[in-house]
Amino acid sequence: MLSRSQVDTYREQGAIVVEGLADAPTRQTMTQVLADLVERSRGVSQHDSVFDLEPGHSGAEPRVRRIKAPHKVHPVFAEFMRSPRLLQVLRQLLGEGVRLHGSKLNLKAARFGSPVEWHQDWPFYPHTNDDLLAVGVMLDDTNVENGAMYVVPGTHKGPTYDHHGADGRFCGAMDFEASGLKIADAVPCLGPAGSCSFHHVRLVHGSAQNRSNRSRGLLLYEMAAADAFPLMGIPDYDDFRQRLLCGSETIEPRIVDCPVRMPLPPALNQGSIYENQTSSNKRFFGMHAVAE
Repeated sequence: MLSRSQVDTYREQGAIVVEGLADAPTRQTMTQVLADLVERSRGVSQHDSVFDLEPGHSGAEPRVRRIKAPHKVHPVFAEFMRSPRLLQVLRQLLGEGVRLHGSKLNLKAARFGSPVEWHQDWPFYPHTNDDLLAVGVMLDDTNVENGAMYVVPGTHKGPTYDHHGADGRFCGAMDFEASGLKIADAVPCLGPAGSCSFHHVRLVHGSAQNRSNRSRGLLLYEMAAADAFPLMGIPDYDDFRQRLLCGSETIEPRIVDCPVRMPLPPALNQGSIYENQTSSNKRFFGMHAVAE
């Protein structure tokens, strides 16, 4: 599925976008399921096992910023992560054995979709090796105006940045300005609906608020090489085994030398990254413009 050039770009820059991986019928089903879930959220007043709610959410005006673990919520999300076309790409980037680490569906509704501050995924769930990535399935045409994800190419080869707050607790956000990185180097992951972005677990990324009149839905699968084992432990080994999507099971983790920071002490505000980041004083989006 991927050309040699695309694989090389992923290795060197840490991210690629592949158009057309989610076909129109699959995407339309996902969009309808999402609309039904948002409608169902009218009866929910606080975060639960399915919904992560925007500030200001109400039954009259439902505002959902995340569907948690969508692969457990509806079969269409579980089926796509096992689709042959997607698995073929994952094998090229991670190897023959691929395991699902987790899934989420981030919504940026028109005019109020919340930003996600600069961060790396790696500090949230460090493993014995860093052959991990996130797949971002674009449910809508995605551009700068409706809150596209920005990445800083090459940062997956650098340090693991401090994602702790002034109180010493994990907060899921890094201080972009203090990191020495340049905003001019950040590039957006853009594409028509049905495109998939693939970004390395150590790549610095974030996204601004949706300031357009169009929604932006991004279905995210966190994928790991089968021989990458989470350093925070495996609370349910049967579940861990069931999340193997392809390849052979192993109990021999591959260990590589790469910079690790543990998400400890835990975030003051537990839950999604949105909740973690509420305790951060490292605000960037909303204070700075990000050029296309």
